Amino acid sequence: MLSPQFSEEPKEDRFRHWPEAPQVLLHRLLVKVEGVLLGKQEVIKHTLTALLAGGHVLLEDVPGVGKTLLAQAFARAVGGDFKRIQFTSDMLPADVVGGVVLDARTGELVYRPGPIMGNVVLADEINRTSPRTQSALLEAMEERRVTVEGKTRRLPVPFMLIATQNPLSFEGTNTLPEAQLDRFMMRLTIGYPGSAEEKRMLEQYAGGSRVEPERLRPVIATEEWLQMQAEARQTHMHPALLDYMVQVADATRRSPEVALGLSPRALRDWLRASQAIAYMEGRGYAVPDDLLATADAVLPHRLSLRHGAAASGASAAAVIRRAVRECPLPAAAGIGHGGGRRR
Repeated sequence: MLSPQFSEEPKEDRFRHWPEAPQVLLHRLLVKVEGVLLGKQEVIKHTLTALLAGGHVLLEDVPGVGKTLLAQAFARAVGGDFKRIQFTSDMLPADVVGGVVLDARTGELVYRPGPIMGNVVLADEINRTSPRTQSALLEAMEERRVTVEGKTRRLPVPFMLIATQNPLSFEGTNTLPEAQLDRFMMRLTIGYPGSAEEKRMLEQYAGGSRVEPERLRPVIATEEWLQMQAEARQTHMHPALLDYMVQVADATRRSPEVALGLSPRALRDWLRASQAIAYMEGRGYAVPDDLLATADAVLPHRLSLRHGAAASGASAAAVIRRAVRECPLPAAAGIGHGGGRRR
């Protein structure tokens, strides 16, 4: 049986003329951020993938491992406006999206923007605020807009939300609802640095050579970020890959351990992330390895397990790994024979 041909003839006219290949710029961006967050190449690459794919990221980790540094470094590297929201239990939706206030000079009601109005927004300790305030993010995350006093306002473009929560702290927290978890393209963990990276970080602090996000110069402009997103979304996806994705989703929905399987939004995000990986590698087409490279970051947090399954030690990550492994993956023979690599 013939293996599917994943590549397609390149359509060079779809893409702008870059003075440097986009992949060179993206590699330079990765190196810049890695200089701030030492030894965390994988989580940095995943975050860049989400940035290219137009998605949001949920960072689950203990305090002090660099979640804020990661968000600030990306905002600086892409020339975007960085905003931070420190969530607390007494916050109101208006503290996030903004509100209408009386202008003492003119006597008119004017809109005062909230901290959601940024290109890269850090939502710190998102689970420490009330469900009502959490819900203020739903419209912003999916539709890139907010509604205040009945009037809709568009968010800046591009827009990316990086949220954090501490998985070991439960006092005074509210579990994120499924509808909000499903709006995060990826859930990532930074983790502690290795011994060598931790020593190097201390040497930098001791010698005054530590690179802080504020010192980074933009590698790309926000307009280039938008253009890269548009080009990444035109990456060719072979029908066999789409069939495989549907089979994985169906396997999670039929699993006896799962109460809530993968949503269509989850598949859309998986597709976008896989396209972004291919784009970063200079290919105009996706391959099976792109799906495998993004599955663990994009899919597990979308699942809800049945109570009995969770009590018996089952995990959403294990369900995803089993579905990805057991569904027949298309063969990758013949990839690249039709061209498809971007110049």
